[in-house]
Amino acid sequence: MHEMSIAEGILGIVKDYAEQNDASKVASVGLLIGEMAGVEIDSLEFCWKSLVRGTLADGAELVIERVPLVGTCDSCGKERHIEHYNFICPDCGGTMIVKSGRELRVNYIDME
Repeated sequence: MHEMSIAEGILGIVKDYAEQNDASKVASVGLLIGEMAGVEIDSLEFCWKSLVRGTLADGAELVIERVPLVGTCDSCGKERHIEHYNFICPDCGGTMIVKSGRELRVNYIDME
């Protein structure tokens, strides 16, 4: 389950930023998770709740923003949602270059 290692990484980032900012409590953590990142959201939330017990992030909410997989055709230039990992442009047969959807990052940390 790689969601546990992702949750551990997020908690490490949270602890570092909290220490740098003399925070005593973390209320929420905002994440950007792309459609192509391969993260099972329910598993990540479960792992997060397990890891934060007894830490300054105990009870902190994960606020997850899903980022759609979007690409731009290298031939005709049209931008569109990429479905079923089909990277061939349905309009001209060109190759879709990924513009978004691979994100996996902390967007913000709400601390006290």
